Amino acid sequence: MTTRRHFLAGLLATGLAPRPGWAEAGDPAYLSAARLPSGEFALIGLNRLGVAVFKIPLPGRGHAAAAHPTTPLAVAFARRPGRFALVVDCLRHAVTAQLDAPEGRHFYGHGAFSGDGRYLFTSENDYDAARGMVGVWDGRKGFRRVGEFSSAGVGPHDLRMLPDGETLVVANGGIETHPEWGRAKLNLPEMRPNLSYLSLDGTVLEQQEPPAEWHLNSMRHLTVSGDGQVAVACQWQGDPAGTPPLVATHRRGQSIEFHPMGNGMERDMQGYVGSVAFAGDGRSLAFTGPREGIAGRMGADGQMQARMTAPDICGVAPQGQGFVFTTGVGEVLQETAAHRGQIARHDVAWDNHLIPVG
Repeated sequence: MTTRRHFLAGLLATGLAPRPGWAEAGDPAYLSAARLPSGEFALIGLNRLGVAVFKIPLPGRGHAAAAHPTTPLAVAFARRPGRFALVVDCLRHAVTAQLDAPEGRHFYGHGAFSGDGRYLFTSENDYDAARGMVGVWDGRKGFRRVGEFSSAGVGPHDLRMLPDGETLVVANGGIETHPEWGRAKLNLPEMRPNLSYLSLDGTVLEQQEPPAEWHLNSMRHLTVSGDGQVAVACQWQGDPAGTPPLVATHRRGQSIEFHPMGNGMERDMQGYVGSVAFAGDGRSLAFTGPREGIAGRMGADGQMQARMTAPDICGVAPQGQGFVFTTGVGEVLQETAAHRGQIARHDVAWDNHLIPVG
């Protein structure tokens, strides 16, 4: 396989081969950042069986990645507050470009490609102005920065492209931070998280907020189903005794709905949901709570279906009508109709997110 990849890479360099797809890079189904036993870091591609098909070094701890929709390119983001994002050629196992946050900015660890794969959108903190921004980078120009616009909130963490290819949805967590203060939260009494829908020129199309009494429910991570339903994972910043629902769903033109997990599960998760994902058919969604090693599955209507436990479980991505999870102790877990349990284990610590390819 390695020889074939090198052969294809050579043909591509001479212009004699068509542009390769993800299959030529080992056909990964998922991407995840990880810490290696040496203490170094890497971006790893996993196939559907949890087998690693490539491992590409990173200069520091990664958080999440954005997978190009057609070609074997990924952008690996540093953990917040990070200033690097690396464009990785997953066929040649090489970094081809580095995106540097402008002066006075840092990345939040997430990005999303436009539907045609030309543009990359990144969530950023303009920390002196205490405002969220979205950076725009042109892949046809070597990922040169070509624009930016407001995220329509503070602390934009995750952002996703809707299926129409023309609308971004952004989870503005509402929390003000500044690199001089590390990860300290500077505005909790006044924070106002929101879910914002933006056109690709930055026009605000729609916004949703938690109820006023839940204004400390920071909206952090997103998943989008094939028909455009959005699910939001939240992280509660208030009194644990008053932890509200931590998962919400929304369709444009409707009101956002928060879904209680029941049986005190939000408190069991210490008010913290790490990742969320819709199943491939959009009929259910899974969420993870790494602080207490808890994961759950609910229907798209918010009705709880199952609960599972695994140490430091955080990454989650769809696999057919079920899910695949990763943990901080190296496990790759499957929860499908055919199998529930471990399918692979690696001598790594998987980071927070498992990113589907394609």
